[in-house]
Amino acid sequence: MSGAGHAPRPLDERLLEAAVVLVLLGLLVAVRRLFPAFGAGAGTIASVGILLMGGTVLANLLELVGLPHLTGYLLAGVATGPYVLGMVDHRAVEDLAPVNQLALSLIALAGGAELRLASLRSGLRSLAWATLWQNILVLLVLAGVFVAARPLLPFLVGVPTAGVVGVGLLWGVIAVTRSPSATMGILSQTRAKGPLATFTLNFVMSSDVVVVVLLALVMTIARPLISPGSNLSLAAFRELGVEVLGSISVGTTLGLLLAAYMRLLGGRGLALLLIALGLVFTQLFDYLHFDWLLIFMAAGFVVQNLSKQGEPFVASIESMGEVVYVVFFGVAGAHLDLPVLRTLWPVALLFVVARGATSFVSARVASRFAEDPPALRNWGWAGLVSQAGLALGISANVQGEFPAFGAGLGALAVATVALNEMVGPVLFKVALDRCGETKAEAEEVEPAAGAEAFEP
Repeated sequence: MSGAGHAPRPLDERLLEAAVVLVLLGLLVAVRRLFPAFGAGAGTIASVGILLMGGTVLANLLELVGLPHLTGYLLAGVATGPYVLGMVDHRAVEDLAPVNQLALSLIALAGGAELRLASLRSGLRSLAWATLWQNILVLLVLAGVFVAARPLLPFLVGVPTAGVVGVGLLWGVIAVTRSPSATMGILSQTRAKGPLATFTLNFVMSSDVVVVVLLALVMTIARPLISPGSNLSLAAFRELGVEVLGSISVGTTLGLLLAAYMRLLGGRGLALLLIALGLVFTQLFDYLHFDWLLIFMAAGFVVQNLSKQGEPFVASIESMGEVVYVVFFGVAGAHLDLPVLRTLWPVALLFVVARGATSFVSARVASRFAEDPPALRNWGWAGLVSQAGLALGISANVQGEFPAFGAGLGALAVATVALNEMVGPVLFKVALDRCGETKAEAEEVEPAAGAEAFEP
Protein backbone atom coordinates (compact mmCIF):
# COMPACT_ATOMS: atom_id res chain seq x y z
CA MET A 1 0.00 0.00 0.00
CA SER A 2 1.16 3.45 -0.69
CA GLY A 3 2.53 5.19 2.24
CA ALA A 4 3.55 2.06 4.09
CA GLY A 5 7.17 2.19 5.07
CA HIS A 6 7.75 5.70 3.64
CA ALA A 7 8.15 9.12 5.20
CA PRO A 8 4.89 11.12 5.46
CA ARG A 9 4.28 13.31 2.45
CA PRO A 10 4.01 17.10 2.99
CA LEU A 11 0.52 18.56 3.34
CA ASP A 12 0.96 21.01 0.46
CA GLU A 13 1.93 18.16 -1.86
CA ARG A 14 -1.18 16.18 -0.92
CA LEU A 15 -3.44 19.23 -1.36
CA LEU A 16 -1.93 20.05 -4.76
CA GLU A 17 -2.42 16.45 -5.87
CA ALA A 18 -6.05 16.54 -4.67
CA ALA A 19 -6.69 19.82 -6.51
CA VAL A 20 -5.28 18.43 -9.78
CA VAL A 21 -7.37 15.27 -9.51
CA LEU A 22 -10.53 17.25 -8.72
CA VAL A 23 -9.98 19.38 -11.83
CA LEU A 24 -9.45 16.27 -13.95
CA LEU A 25 -12.56 14.60 -12.53
CA GLY A 26 -14.57 17.78 -13.13
CA LEU A 27 -13.44 17.87 -16.76
CA LEU A 28 -14.36 14.21 -17.16
CA VAL A 29 -17.84 14.83 -15.74
CA ALA A 30 -18.33 17.74 -18.14
CA VAL A 31 -17.15 15.73 -21.15
CA ARG A 32 -19.38 12.76 -20.31
CA ARG A 33 -22.43 15.00 -19.92
CA LEU A 34 -21.77 16.95 -23.11
CA PHE A 35 -20.92 13.83 -25.12
CA PRO A 36 -22.90 10.86 -23.70
CA ALA A 37 -21.58 8.56 -26.45
CA PHE A 38 -18.08 9.01 -25.07
CA GLY A 39 -19.20 7.91 -21.63
CA ALA A 40 -21.00 4.86 -23.02
CA GLY A 41 -18.04 3.77 -25.09
CA ALA A 42 -15.37 4.06 -22.45
CA GLY A 43 -17.42 3.67 -19.31
CA THR A 44 -15.64 0.71 -17.73
CA ILE A 45 -12.10 1.85 -18.53
CA ALA A 46 -12.85 5.39 -17.41
CA SER A 47 -14.43 4.06 -14.21
CA VAL A 48 -11.23 2.24 -13.25
CA GLY A 49 -9.27 5.46 -13.76
CA ILE A 50 -11.79 7.46 -11.74
CA LEU A 51 -11.68 5.01 -8.84
CA LEU A 52 -7.88 4.86 -8.90
CA MET A 53 -7.45 8.65 -8.94
CA GLY A 54 -10.22 9.50 -6.50
CA GLY A 55 -9.49 6.63 -4.11
CA THR A 56 -5.74 7.24 -3.93
CA VAL A 57 -6.05 11.00 -3.38
CA LEU A 58 -8.83 10.73 -0.81
CA ALA A 59 -6.92 7.99 1.05
CA ASN A 60 -3.84 10.23 1.24
CA LEU A 61 -5.90 13.10 2.64
CA LEU A 62 -7.71 10.95 5.21
CA GLU A 63 -4.37 9.53 6.32
CA LEU A 64 -3.62 12.98 7.77
CA VAL A 65 -6.34 12.45 10.38
CA GLY A 66 -5.38 8.82 11.06
CA LEU A 67 -8.11 7.12 8.98
CA PRO A 68 -7.19 3.99 7.00
CA HIS A 69 -6.78 4.03 3.24
CA LEU A 70 -9.74 1.67 2.82
CA THR A 71 -12.08 4.38 4.11
CA GLY A 72 -10.84 6.69 1.37
CA TYR A 73 -11.35 4.03 -1.29
CA LEU A 74 -14.90 3.32 -0.09
CA LEU A 75 -15.86 7.00 0.13
CA ALA A 76 -14.41 7.68 -3.31
CA GLY A 77 -16.54 4.84 -4.69
CA VAL A 78 -19.65 6.20 -2.98
CA ALA A 79 -19.00 9.76 -4.20
CA THR A 80 -18.33 8.78 -7.83
CA GLY A 81 -20.94 6.00 -7.88
CA PRO A 82 -24.37 5.94 -9.51
CA TYR A 83 -26.20 7.41 -6.50
CA VAL A 84 -24.10 10.58 -6.08
CA LEU A 85 -22.06 11.96 -9.01
CA GLY A 86 -22.89 9.12 -11.41
CA MET A 87 -19.36 9.02 -12.84
CA VAL A 88 -19.28 5.26 -12.25
CA ASP A 89 -22.68 4.03 -13.37
CA HIS A 90 -24.54 0.76 -12.74
CA ARG A 91 -23.32 -0.75 -16.00
CA ALA A 92 -19.69 -0.03 -15.14
CA VAL A 93 -20.14 -1.58 -11.69
CA GLU A 94 -21.52 -4.74 -13.29
CA ASP A 95 -18.74 -4.80 -15.89
CA LEU A 96 -16.13 -4.58 -13.11
CA ALA A 97 -17.38 -7.80 -11.47
CA PRO A 98 -14.50 -9.87 -12.98
CA VAL A 99 -12.02 -7.32 -11.60
CA ASN A 100 -13.60 -7.84 -8.18
CA GLN A 101 -13.14 -11.59 -8.53
CA LEU A 102 -9.50 -11.04 -9.46
CA ALA A 103 -9.01 -8.83 -6.42
CA LEU A 104 -10.66 -11.35 -4.09
CA SER A 105 -8.58 -14.20 -5.49
CA LEU A 106 -5.35 -12.26 -4.88
CA ILE A 107 -6.52 -11.32 -1.37
CA ALA A 108 -7.33 -14.98 -0.64
CA LEU A 109 -3.93 -16.10 -1.95
CA ALA A 110 -2.14 -13.48 0.14
CA GLY A 111 -4.26 -14.27 3.19
CA GLY A 112 -3.53 -17.98 2.95
CA ALA A 113 0.17 -17.25 2.50
CA GLU A 114 0.16 -15.09 5.64
CA LEU A 115 -1.08 -18.04 7.71
CA ARG A 116 2.11 -19.55 9.06
CA LEU A 117 2.07 -22.85 10.92
CA ALA A 118 4.26 -21.49 13.69
CA SER A 119 1.89 -18.60 14.48
CA LEU A 120 -1.15 -20.86 14.20
CA ARG A 121 0.36 -23.34 16.67
CA SER A 122 1.41 -20.64 19.13
CA GLY A 123 -1.99 -18.95 18.99
CA LEU A 124 -4.12 -22.09 18.76
CA ARG A 125 -5.61 -21.70 22.24
CA SER A 126 -6.73 -18.13 21.59
CA LEU A 127 -8.01 -19.01 18.14
CA ALA A 128 -10.02 -22.00 19.37
CA TRP A 129 -11.74 -20.12 22.21
CA ALA A 130 -12.45 -17.10 20.02
CA THR A 131 -13.91 -19.28 17.26
CA LEU A 132 -16.20 -20.99 19.77
CA TRP A 133 -17.47 -17.87 21.52
CA GLN A 134 -17.54 -15.46 18.60
CA ASN A 135 -19.49 -17.74 16.29
CA ILE A 136 -21.95 -19.30 18.74
CA LEU A 137 -22.69 -16.20 20.82
CA VAL A 138 -22.94 -13.82 17.86
CA LEU A 139 -25.19 -16.22 15.97
CA LEU A 140 -27.59 -16.80 18.88
CA VAL A 141 -27.71 -13.19 20.13
CA LEU A 142 -28.22 -11.68 16.68
CA ALA A 143 -30.90 -14.27 15.92
CA GLY A 144 -32.64 -13.22 19.15
CA VAL A 145 -32.34 -9.52 18.31
CA PHE A 146 -33.75 -10.23 14.85
CA VAL A 147 -36.81 -11.98 16.34
CA ALA A 148 -37.28 -9.15 18.85
CA ALA A 149 -37.06 -6.57 16.02
CA ARG A 150 -39.82 -8.29 14.05
CA PRO A 151 -42.18 -5.25 14.19
CA LEU A 152 -39.49 -3.14 12.45
CA LEU A 153 -39.12 -5.59 9.54
CA PRO A 154 -42.00 -5.24 7.05
CA PHE A 155 -40.88 -8.21 4.95
CA LEU A 156 -41.81 -10.51 7.88
CA VAL A 157 -45.49 -9.55 7.81
CA GLY A 158 -47.55 -12.73 7.72
CA VAL A 159 -44.61 -15.00 8.59
CA PRO A 160 -45.49 -17.23 11.59
CA THR A 161 -43.38 -17.13 14.73
CA ALA A 162 -41.58 -20.39 13.90
CA GLY A 163 -40.70 -18.98 10.49
CA VAL A 164 -39.38 -15.77 12.05
CA VAL A 165 -37.12 -17.87 14.31
CA GLY A 166 -35.84 -19.71 11.24
CA VAL A 167 -35.13 -16.45 9.41
CA GLY A 168 -33.47 -15.13 12.56
CA LEU A 169 -31.09 -18.08 12.61
CA LEU A 170 -30.15 -17.37 9.01
CA TRP A 171 -29.56 -13.74 9.94
CA GLY A 172 -27.29 -14.98 12.73
CA VAL A 173 -25.15 -16.79 10.15
CA ILE A 174 -24.88 -13.57 8.13
CA ALA A 175 -23.83 -11.77 11.32
CA VAL A 176 -20.88 -14.11 12.04
CA THR A 177 -19.23 -13.42 8.67
CA ARG A 178 -16.09 -11.25 8.67
CA SER A 179 -14.11 -9.45 5.98
CA PRO A 180 -10.74 -10.94 4.98
CA SER A 181 -10.37 -8.21 2.36
CA ALA A 182 -10.66 -5.39 4.92
CA THR A 183 -8.30 -7.18 7.31
CA MET A 184 -5.68 -7.73 4.61
CA GLY A 185 -6.08 -4.15 3.38
CA ILE A 186 -5.40 -2.64 6.80
CA LEU A 187 -2.47 -4.97 7.50
CA SER A 188 -1.02 -4.25 4.06
CA GLN A 189 -1.19 -0.50 4.65
CA THR A 190 0.13 -0.45 8.22
CA ARG A 191 2.60 -3.36 8.08
CA ALA A 192 1.32 -4.17 11.57
CA LYS A 193 3.10 -6.87 13.55
CA GLY A 194 2.12 -8.19 16.96
CA PRO A 195 -0.39 -10.35 18.84
CA LEU A 196 -3.47 -8.44 17.67
CA ALA A 197 -2.49 -8.40 13.99
CA THR A 198 -1.58 -12.10 14.02
CA PHE A 199 -4.71 -13.17 15.90
CA THR A 200 -7.06 -11.15 13.71
CA LEU A 201 -5.53 -12.46 10.49
CA ASN A 202 -5.67 -16.08 11.69
CA PHE A 203 -9.23 -15.77 12.95
CA VAL A 204 -10.70 -13.92 9.97
CA MET A 205 -9.07 -16.12 7.33
CA SER A 206 -10.15 -19.35 9.06
CA SER A 207 -13.67 -18.08 9.83
CA ASP A 208 -14.79 -18.41 6.21
CA VAL A 209 -14.56 -22.20 6.51
CA VAL A 210 -16.52 -22.12 9.78
CA VAL A 211 -19.23 -19.97 8.19
CA VAL A 212 -19.67 -22.38 5.28
CA VAL A 213 -20.25 -25.23 7.75
CA LEU A 214 -22.59 -23.12 9.91
CA LEU A 215 -24.65 -22.12 6.88
CA ALA A 216 -25.30 -25.74 5.91
CA LEU A 217 -26.21 -26.64 9.50
CA VAL A 218 -28.52 -23.66 10.05
CA MET A 219 -30.14 -23.99 6.61
CA THR A 220 -31.02 -27.60 7.46
CA ILE A 221 -32.60 -26.52 10.76
CA ALA A 222 -34.30 -23.37 9.44
CA ARG A 223 -35.96 -24.87 6.37
CA PRO A 224 -38.61 -26.88 8.28
CA LEU A 225 -39.31 -23.84 10.48
CA ILE A 226 -39.84 -21.52 7.52
CA SER A 227 -41.57 -24.07 5.28
CA PRO A 228 -43.52 -26.47 7.57
CA GLY A 229 -43.88 -29.07 4.81
CA SER A 230 -40.12 -29.51 4.55
CA ASN A 231 -38.22 -32.24 6.35
CA LEU A 232 -34.76 -32.35 7.86
CA SER A 233 -32.28 -33.62 5.29
CA LEU A 234 -28.65 -34.63 5.59
CA ALA A 235 -28.02 -34.20 1.87
CA ALA A 236 -26.76 -30.66 2.46
CA PHE A 237 -24.01 -32.00 4.72
CA ARG A 238 -22.89 -34.53 2.13
CA GLU A 239 -22.72 -31.78 -0.48
CA LEU A 240 -20.86 -29.56 1.99
CA GLY A 241 -18.30 -32.27 2.70
CA VAL A 242 -17.66 -32.78 -1.00
CA GLU A 243 -17.36 -29.04 -1.59
CA VAL A 244 -15.02 -28.30 1.33
CA LEU A 245 -12.78 -31.35 0.96
CA GLY A 246 -12.73 -30.99 -2.81
CA SER A 247 -11.82 -27.30 -2.58
CA ILE A 248 -9.00 -27.99 -0.13
CA SER A 249 -7.68 -30.78 -2.38
CA VAL A 250 -7.75 -28.58 -5.47
CA GLY A 251 -6.16 -25.72 -3.50
CA THR A 252 -3.38 -27.98 -2.24
CA THR A 253 -2.63 -29.13 -5.78
CA LEU A 254 -2.69 -25.55 -7.06
CA GLY A 255 -0.34 -24.46 -4.27
CA LEU A 256 2.17 -27.21 -5.07
CA LEU A 257 2.04 -26.25 -8.77
CA LEU A 258 2.61 -22.58 -7.95
CA ALA A 259 5.56 -23.47 -5.71
CA ALA A 260 7.07 -25.65 -8.45
CA TYR A 261 6.55 -22.86 -11.00
CA MET A 262 8.37 -20.35 -8.80
CA ARG A 263 11.18 -22.76 -8.07
CA LEU A 264 11.75 -23.55 -11.76
CA LEU A 265 11.22 -20.07 -13.23
CA GLY A 266 12.15 -17.88 -10.29
CA GLY A 267 8.81 -16.12 -10.28
CA ARG A 268 9.10 -14.76 -13.84
CA GLY A 269 5.65 -14.09 -15.24
CA LEU A 270 3.99 -14.88 -11.91
CA ALA A 271 1.88 -11.73 -11.97
CA LEU A 272 0.35 -12.69 -15.32
CA LEU A 273 -0.27 -16.22 -14.07
CA LEU A 274 -2.07 -14.92 -10.96
CA ILE A 275 -4.20 -12.59 -13.08
CA ALA A 276 -5.16 -15.52 -15.32
CA LEU A 277 -6.06 -17.58 -12.25
CA GLY A 278 -8.20 -14.79 -10.84
CA LEU A 279 -10.02 -13.97 -14.07
CA VAL A 280 -10.47 -17.40 -15.65
CA PHE A 281 -10.13 -20.14 -13.06
CA THR A 282 -12.58 -18.52 -10.65
CA GLN A 283 -15.26 -19.11 -13.28
CA LEU A 284 -14.13 -22.71 -13.80
CA PHE A 285 -14.07 -23.52 -10.08
CA ASP A 286 -17.49 -21.94 -9.63
CA TYR A 287 -18.87 -24.00 -12.52
CA LEU A 288 -17.51 -27.18 -10.88
CA HIS A 289 -19.22 -26.19 -7.58
CA PHE A 290 -16.00 -25.63 -5.67
CA ASP A 291 -15.44 -22.73 -3.28
CA TRP A 292 -12.79 -20.78 -5.18
CA LEU A 293 -11.98 -18.51 -2.23
CA LEU A 294 -11.18 -21.60 -0.15
CA ILE A 295 -9.12 -22.98 -3.04
CA PHE A 296 -6.96 -19.85 -3.24
CA MET A 297 -6.58 -19.65 0.54
CA ALA A 298 -5.40 -23.28 0.63
CA ALA A 299 -3.03 -22.64 -2.30
CA GLY A 300 -1.42 -19.66 -0.53
CA PHE A 301 -1.11 -21.66 2.68
CA VAL A 302 0.64 -24.53 0.86
CA VAL A 303 3.10 -22.21 -0.90
CA GLN A 304 4.01 -20.58 2.42
CA ASN A 305 4.25 -23.65 4.62
CA LEU A 306 5.19 -26.53 2.31
CA SER A 307 7.80 -24.80 0.18
CA LYS A 308 10.56 -22.19 0.39
CA GLN A 309 8.74 -19.82 -1.97
CA GLY A 310 6.45 -18.21 0.62
CA GLU A 311 8.20 -14.84 1.02
CA PRO A 312 8.75 -14.11 -2.71
CA PHE A 313 5.19 -15.29 -3.35
CA VAL A 314 3.75 -12.79 -0.86
CA ALA A 315 6.03 -10.06 -2.23
CA SER A 316 4.75 -10.68 -5.78
CA ILE A 317 1.13 -10.30 -4.66
CA GLU A 318 1.90 -7.22 -2.57
CA SER A 319 3.47 -5.56 -5.62
CA MET A 320 -0.05 -5.45 -7.08
CA GLY A 321 -1.67 -4.59 -3.75
CA GLU A 322 -2.34 -0.86 -4.22
CA VAL A 323 -4.33 -1.21 -7.43
CA VAL A 324 -6.12 -4.31 -6.12
CA TYR A 325 -7.42 -2.63 -2.97
CA VAL A 326 -8.26 0.72 -4.59
CA VAL A 327 -10.38 -0.89 -7.29
CA PHE A 328 -11.96 -3.53 -5.05
CA PHE A 329 -13.10 -1.16 -2.31
CA GLY A 330 -13.88 1.60 -4.80
CA VAL A 331 -16.28 -0.74 -6.61
CA ALA A 332 -17.70 -1.82 -3.23
CA GLY A 333 -18.41 1.83 -2.43
CA ALA A 334 -19.97 2.47 -5.83
CA HIS A 335 -22.11 -0.64 -5.40
CA LEU A 336 -23.62 0.55 -2.10
CA ASP A 337 -27.34 1.08 -2.59
CA LEU A 338 -27.75 4.46 -0.88
CA PRO A 339 -31.57 4.59 -1.25
CA VAL A 340 -31.82 1.24 0.57
CA LEU A 341 -29.38 2.44 3.23
CA ARG A 342 -31.36 5.67 3.66
CA THR A 343 -34.56 3.68 4.23
CA LEU A 344 -33.23 0.92 6.46
CA TRP A 345 -30.43 2.65 8.37
CA PRO A 346 -32.26 2.79 11.76
CA VAL A 347 -32.86 -0.96 11.96
CA ALA A 348 -29.48 -1.65 10.30
CA LEU A 349 -27.83 0.49 12.99
CA LEU A 350 -29.60 -1.59 15.64
CA PHE A 351 -28.06 -4.78 14.24
CA VAL A 352 -24.63 -3.16 13.83
CA VAL A 353 -24.59 -2.05 17.47
CA ALA A 354 -25.89 -5.42 18.70
CA ARG A 355 -23.28 -7.29 16.65
CA GLY A 356 -20.46 -5.02 17.80
CA ALA A 357 -21.47 -5.32 21.46
CA THR A 358 -21.76 -9.10 21.23
CA SER A 359 -18.36 -9.36 19.53
CA PHE A 360 -16.88 -7.25 22.32
CA VAL A 361 -18.37 -9.43 25.06
CA SER A 362 -17.41 -12.63 23.23
CA ALA A 363 -13.83 -11.41 22.87
CA ARG A 364 -13.55 -10.62 26.58
CA VAL A 365 -14.96 -14.00 27.57
CA ALA A 366 -12.78 -15.91 25.09
CA SER A 367 -9.68 -13.99 26.21
CA ARG A 368 -10.33 -14.90 29.84
CA PHE A 369 -10.51 -18.60 28.99
CA ALA A 370 -7.46 -18.41 26.71
CA GLU A 371 -5.46 -16.22 29.11
CA ASP A 372 -4.63 -13.81 26.30
CA PRO A 373 -2.17 -10.91 26.55
CA PRO A 374 -3.62 -7.43 27.27
CA ALA A 375 -3.67 -6.42 23.59
CA LEU A 376 -6.11 -9.21 22.76
CA ARG A 377 -8.16 -8.81 25.92
CA ASN A 378 -8.79 -5.14 25.21
CA TRP A 379 -8.85 -4.97 21.41
CA GLY A 380 -9.38 -8.48 20.06
CA TRP A 381 -12.91 -7.60 18.97
CA ALA A 382 -11.99 -4.53 16.89
CA GLY A 383 -10.75 -6.43 13.85
CA LEU A 384 -13.91 -8.54 13.65
CA VAL A 385 -16.42 -5.79 12.82
CA SER A 386 -15.90 -5.43 9.06
CA GLN A 387 -18.12 -7.37 6.66
CA ALA A 388 -18.07 -7.67 2.89
CA GLY A 389 -18.86 -10.05 0.06
CA LEU A 390 -19.45 -13.28 1.99
CA ALA A 391 -22.34 -11.77 3.97
CA LEU A 392 -23.97 -10.54 0.76
CA GLY A 393 -23.34 -13.90 -0.89
CA ILE A 394 -25.13 -15.72 1.93
CA SER A 395 -28.06 -13.29 1.77
CA ALA A 396 -28.29 -13.90 -1.99
CA ASN A 397 -28.30 -17.64 -1.31
CA VAL A 398 -31.13 -17.19 1.21
CA GLN A 399 -33.03 -15.04 -1.26
CA GLY A 400 -32.84 -17.82 -3.84
CA GLU A 401 -34.05 -20.41 -1.31
CA PHE A 402 -36.85 -18.28 0.18
CA PRO A 403 -38.04 -15.68 -2.36
CA ALA A 404 -41.06 -14.70 -0.23
CA PHE A 405 -38.92 -12.64 2.15
CA GLY A 406 -35.48 -12.97 0.58
CA ALA A 407 -35.51 -9.57 -1.15
CA GLY A 408 -36.20 -7.75 2.10
CA LEU A 409 -33.53 -9.73 3.95
CA GLY A 410 -31.06 -9.00 1.16
CA ALA A 411 -31.75 -5.25 1.33
CA LEU A 412 -31.25 -5.30 5.10
CA ALA A 413 -27.97 -7.20 4.65
CA VAL A 414 -26.74 -4.56 2.16
CA ALA A 415 -27.52 -1.75 4.63
CA THR A 416 -25.89 -3.55 7.56
CA VAL A 417 -22.78 -4.57 5.63
CA ALA A 418 -22.41 -0.99 4.39
CA LEU A 419 -22.32 0.39 7.93
CA ASN A 420 -19.96 -2.34 9.17
CA GLU A 421 -17.63 -1.83 6.22
CA MET A 422 -17.44 1.91 6.93
CA VAL A 423 -16.82 1.52 10.66
CA GLY A 424 -14.82 -1.73 10.82
CA PRO A 425 -11.55 -0.71 9.11
CA VAL A 426 -11.37 2.47 11.21
CA LEU A 427 -11.81 0.51 14.44
CA PHE A 428 -9.18 -2.05 13.44
CA LYS A 429 -6.59 0.60 12.58
CA VAL A 430 -7.27 2.46 15.83
CA ALA A 431 -6.82 -0.80 17.75
CA LEU A 432 -3.52 -1.56 16.01
CA ASP A 433 -2.30 1.97 16.72
CA ARG A 434 -3.31 1.77 20.39
CA CYS A 435 -1.52 -1.55 20.76
CA GLY A 436 1.63 -0.11 19.17
CA GLU A 437 1.62 -2.70 16.39
CA THR A 438 1.58 -0.41 13.35
CA LYS A 439 4.94 0.53 11.95
CA ALA A 440 4.58 4.24 12.68
CA GLU A 441 3.50 3.63 16.28
CA ALA A 442 6.20 1.03 16.85
CA GLU A 443 8.92 3.37 15.56
CA GLU A 444 7.74 6.06 17.97
CA VAL A 445 7.90 3.61 20.88
CA GLU A 446 11.19 1.90 19.89
CA PRO A 447 13.07 4.18 17.49
CA ALA A 448 16.31 2.27 17.89
CA ALA A 449 14.86 -1.02 16.77
CA GLY A 450 15.15 -0.17 13.08
CA ALA A 451 12.55 -0.38 10.35
CA GLU A 452 13.59 -3.83 9.27
CA ALA A 453 12.36 -5.32 12.52
CA PHE A 454 8.80 -4.62 11.42
CA GLU A 455 9.00 -5.71 7.82
CA PRO A 456 6.91 -8.81 6.93
